[in-house]
Amino acid sequence: MAEDFLARCRAIVGAPRVLIDDADMAPYLTDWRGRFTGRARAVLLPGDTAEVARLVQACADARVPIVPQGGRTGLVLGSVPDASGAAVVLSLRRMNRILEVDTVNRTITVQAGCILQQIQEAAFEAGLLFPLSLAAEGSCTIGGNLSTNAGGTAVLRYGNTRELCLGLEVVTPQGRVWDGLRGLRKDNTGYALRELFVGAEGTLGIITAAVLKLHPQPKAAVTALVAVESPETALGLLSLMQDVCGSSLTAFELMSQFCLRLVAEHFPHLPRPFAQAHAQYALLEVSSSESEAHGLALLESAIEAALEGGLAIDAVVATSHAQSGGLWQLREHIPLAQAAAGKNIKHDVSLPISRIADFIGATDAKLAQSFPGCQVVCFGHLGDGNLHYNVAPPPGGSHDAFLANQDAINRIVHDNVAAFEGSISAEHGIGALKREELKRYKDDVELDMMRAIKGALDPLGIMNPGKIL
Repeated sequence: MAEDFLARCRAIVGAPRVLIDDADMAPYLTDWRGRFTGRARAVLLPGDTAEVARLVQACADARVPIVPQGGRTGLVLGSVPDASGAAVVLSLRRMNRILEVDTVNRTITVQAGCILQQIQEAAFEAGLLFPLSLAAEGSCTIGGNLSTNAGGTAVLRYGNTRELCLGLEVVTPQGRVWDGLRGLRKDNTGYALRELFVGAEGTLGIITAAVLKLHPQPKAAVTALVAVESPETALGLLSLMQDVCGSSLTAFELMSQFCLRLVAEHFPHLPRPFAQAHAQYALLEVSSSESEAHGLALLESAIEAALEGGLAIDAVVATSHAQSGGLWQLREHIPLAQAAAGKNIKHDVSLPISRIADFIGATDAKLAQSFPGCQVVCFGHLGDGNLHYNVAPPPGGSHDAFLANQDAINRIVHDNVAAFEGSISAEHGIGALKREELKRYKDDVELDMMRAIKGALDPLGIMNPGKIL
């Protein structure tokens, strides 16, 4: 029976596109952080939507579970199979074509396996902007970005991936193709089916293509790093920046002093903008549709008001693209510095912006009481309420031994997230890693509705089983 199934898959995509040897499958079975390796019956490599549909039909007929996979850069075990070896991995990396750029409608239509950076570059060549920007943009795929509703650094101005998507093409769990590749900004013809699949992590169907919004390229982007006393003053600075700069404020990132100390330790070649350390830092970017001088004037006006009003201690404004890139590298190297320092317990949470400072204060205090000496690596997209709140062992402590406290630390962090009316997943998804946590914090009514949708669309339960629900 198993060989009959594999023979059918080979007939669809060709024998070289059905991987069954352990060495060939290995790159598709381990999560990005290298902490979990699953097993698979095979790895399937379709080249177009028709092949995806036929493969899904074969899997449905044989009751074989499917794990859709893009760039495999997720952090919650959403795109790797479990240890049972029952599932196949269906990788969309071969489906990587730009299908159309419509400069009048300001849309780009792409296959799901397109690398995010490839889409950014295609938009740029057309004189437009695709604003989704992530640290993994050189390797993550747009199908994965859509399936996890990825965020990134420009959400403050442009929104999550959901806000950047107008239409989808999806293969259903029965192997049928829903062609929703329409570049419409208004379409009131029933249920918003697109919304079901964005953020569903491949549990309801396989996204094979998408129509995405493009935006005008800004004439200039100006960057500054501002030292502040605390998360409370950072929130005051954010409000001031929004009042002065309006929608020109593209990014507002918060980084603690400990974050930049880690970066300085492991990447000493990166800039050190301030002679002395400060408790917190805000990385700001202002985009201008007029000129660099206009953007610089906006930014400097806001920073001057912040310094005079006591919301800022010091500030460095980039005067070149190289300096701007150096400031952004400080932010982008925080996860790399964490990895170089050793294992830590990660949390991707969101909160009402007004409650972030209270959350940080309360959670820092509780962790210090329960795990004396632990080090909090707190940074993130303050402008949209998304914090990466990670916990490392005390200096000199064993990282592996500290990981034994993961459940207890998760409970402290996530209980406080719930107490401050936040979410335990802001932009990374649920996957398998946070599945049990979701059951603890999601309302029963919400969970029942989610199960009903899953049961209606995927009655056989073959689409990415064990993820989210």
